[in-house]
Amino acid sequence: MILVPIDFTDITIVALDQAVNLAKVIGAEITLINVSEDHGLFNKYISNSEADEHKKEVERNLEALGNDRSSSGITFHTMTAHGKIYEKINEVAEMINATLILMGTSGSLGIMKFIGSNTLRVIRESKIPVISIKGKNIDPGLSSILLPLDLSKETREKVSKAIWLSHLYGNARVDIVSINTSSDSFIKSKIKRQDHQVQTFLQSKGIDTTLKIINDRKGKSIAECILGYATVVNAGIIMIMTQQESNITKMFIGSSAQAIINGSEIPVMSVIPGVHKYDVTF
Repeated sequence: MILVPIDFTDITIVALDQAVNLAKVIGAEITLINVSEDHGLFNKYISNSEADEHKKEVERNLEALGNDRSSSGITFHTMTAHGKIYEKINEVAEMINATLILMGTSGSLGIMKFIGSNTLRVIRESKIPVISIKGKNIDPGLSSILLPLDLSKETREKVSKAIWLSHLYGNARVDIVSINTSSDSFIKSKIKRQDHQVQTFLQSKGIDTTLKIINDRKGKSIAECILGYATVVNAGIIMIMTQQESNITKMFIGSSAQAIINGSEIPVMSVIPGVHKYDVTF
């Protein structure tokens, strides 16, 4: 099951169409959810009958979105909820045992718009992978997966998800990239050794891979280097860990991960550490 939050803005419709393409590949059903928030004093001016009619209209519109895509062969379900958007999305995801959440975001670097803020909160608290969509290009396939690696202990979890996704798309290419931020020769050697181990492991799984270690950032941030390289290899999706920079609290999203989510026009899959369903050894 893929959960797709819908607020009827253009970007959430784009996310829905991306979800349809993915659902065809993994054989999943799609649940559309619209969450209405409590806006305090404003709600006092809305009668119960008006609120009921609004809910019915939302339900009709959600059903229409599914009906419009009935030719895809995907089974659609619809839900409405009331409360904090990010809380309800994660609550419903757990309730329906969703495989992943796919949602649009309008977040941007420096300016956190409302839906962008909710996307980050969903990612921060989700127990399953979240694919965030910001760009409007819809790709029915997946030619490559960009896999940024660091020396964190969660690397194996991210590699395992990349294998899972690659195999779903007929062994899509995996492009490994590491951004070296240290001048220490030991650290450089360790990064190089790990990346080659991962590349060899992926190749043993029948997956074509490329490997790039960026030693000179030329004044760019880690996120800018990753996003720039994603364009170079024409990546179809970027796979990141949401806690790759700190383990202080499970509610933390590292600044690089956040910048990638907000700045990427390419879909971003945020992998949540601690889920070992697809764990691997290399």
